[in-house]
Amino acid sequence: MKYYPLSEAAFSMFTHIVQFKTLKKDEILLQIGEVSRRLYFVSKGAIIAFYVDDEGNTYNKNIFLERQFAGSTVSALLNIPSEFTLQAIEETVLISIDYRLYRELIDSNNEFKHFYIAYLEKNWIIDKEQREISLVMENATTRYLKLLSAYPHIDKRIPLQHIASHLGISPTQLSRIRKELKEK
Repeated sequence: MKYYPLSEAAFSMFTHIVQFKTLKKDEILLQIGEVSRRLYFVSKGAIIAFYVDDEGNTYNKNIFLERQFAGSTVSALLNIPSEFTLQAIEETVLISIDYRLYRELIDSNNEFKHFYIAYLEKNWIIDKEQREISLVMENATTRYLKLLSAYPHIDKRIPLQHIASHLGISPTQLSRIRKELKEK
């Protein structure tokens, strides 16, 4: 996914603030209550962000897949504890970015400013608004088909309860949808 082209010089600066990190399935990347110091780019695998309520019920906030940034940006930005946990749901390879150093690059380099603005516009304005509208205006089958279109075979990789939670439906509803689609 491209947001804004970076010159070789800018890309070289970026490589100095990143590390590769591999997570095993079910490994916790960020615990609720922990202050995030890093952002992550998913090279391979999948991460879920989830909340747990006072009664122990789990709610997925998001699924981060290949070519997506994952992390608690609010925690890193405001230097406050994360309100959710990040966990690998399959073996995952990440590019780990030191948030403080990344902000320094953004503040000192126009290429990084433009990249960051383009990233925010795409992910936190366009995609977020489309997801919110989809949850209200589209039925669950349409949302599921859109997810499959964007991420073919996600249903073979990600446990269905996570997909259902991501779509805002119950696992039982997702099972019915999948059965109806197979019958067509």
